[in-house]
Amino acid sequence: MSALPLNGFGAVSLDELVMDAALLTRVDRKYVVPCGSAARLLEELDAGTRVLEIDGARDFAYESVYFDTPDLLSFRMAAQPRRRRFKLRTRTYLDVGSAYLELKTRGARGTTVKERSEYDLHLRRILTDDARDNAATAFDAIGVEGSRADELAATLTTRYRRATLLAADGAGRATIDTDLRWDQPDGSGFALTDIAIVETKSPGAASRIDRLLWRAGHRPSTVSKYATGLAALHAELPHNRWARLLRGPFAPSDRTTRTEEPPCAPA
Repeated sequence: MSALPLNGFGAVSLDELVMDAALLTRVDRKYVVPCGSAARLLEELDAGTRVLEIDGARDFAYESVYFDTPDLLSFRMAAQPRRRRFKLRTRTYLDVGSAYLELKTRGARGTTVKERSEYDLHLRRILTDDARDNAATAFDAIGVEGSRADELAATLTTRYRRATLLAADGAGRATIDTDLRWDQPDGSGFALTDIAIVETKSPGAASRIDRLLWRAGHRPSTVSKYATGLAALHAELPHNRWARLLRGPFAPSDRTTRTEEPPCAPA
C-alpha cells in the first residue's frame, strides 16, 4: 500500500463525491511528480480537504486491461493524434471485486462518447462477443471498419493504487495514483517505484492543488497510462507526444522491472 499521509483529512463518502462530481464542468490536468512531492502537497492542503473513504480504507487498488489491434490502432490514433480515436479497457476495482467495460470514442467533429457497463470480473482480460459487437458499432460511428473489432486483444495491463481528494469548497477534486505498474501479456513490463500521477479536476479555474503544484515547479503533462506506458516499452513506436516523460521518469534508467507491487513512500 502507498504511504501517503491521508489520515489527517476528513472523510467523504462515494455517494457524496459522485454527486459533487456530477455538478462540475471539468478541466482536467495531469502531473507526474516524485512521491515525496505528492506527500508534501498533501501536507500543504487546506484542513477542510476530504478524502474518499470506503470501509475505513483511503486508497484503493485498480487494474485496467487495455485492448488494441495487432497494429496498435488505438495507440497510433493517440500518438498522432488523430481527430478520430478510441480507447477500450476493462477497469477492475480489486478491493471490492467489481469490473466494468469502458469504451471512449472521439468522432470527426471532436465529440467524445463514453460508454461504461458492468463486466464479468473473471472475463476482464478478454472481450466477450457482446463487447466486440459494441466496439464494432462504435468503430462504425468514427469511420473505422467495424470488422476490426474482431482483431482486438489484451495489449497492456496497468495496476496502481488511487486516493481521491475533494477540495474544501467542493469545487475541485484530485486523484493521486501510486505504486504504478505496467505488464504485457508475455510477462514483460516495468514499475515506477518513486513517482505519482496526480490528476486535478476543476470547473475551469485552477484549483488549490494546481496552484500548489505550480508553486513547487510542476507543470501539467501529456500522459496516458496506456499510450505512454506502451511507448516506454517499445522504443520503435511513435513517441513525440510523450518525449519529455520518456527522457525523464519513464526512461529505462529510471524504471525497474519486477513482479511484486512497488512501494511509493514520501521522500
